[in-house]
Amino acid sequence: MNTEKEWKQKTRDACSAEPKSLTPLQKQMLKRQQELEYWKLHSKQVRRCNLITGLTIGAFVVGLFSYTILSVKQEKIIDEIDEEAKTFIMKGPRTGANS
Repeated sequence: MNTEKEWKQKTRDACSAEPKSLTPLQKQMLKRQQELEYWKLHSKQVRRCNLITGLTIGAFVVGLFSYTILSVKQEKIIDEIDEEAKTFIMKGPRTGANS
């Protein structure tokens, strides 16, 4: 019976005991393995956040481009209206006598 208690104690100690002296290479490998496990667990969440960020930036760029094109187009229309107004003023009003 005494040996059974000793055996349980030894297995408990062996399972709970961590290696006391790790080399720097072993520490680096352990850290890398932990990072890999983290990324495996969180890859979907990170991918979703990246997708949302990408779509937000894309929407901003498309909106800015559309606004720029629209404002340039309006400037051309305003310039055309100004040209028509100038020619109208130069020619004078249309009446039955000068048309």
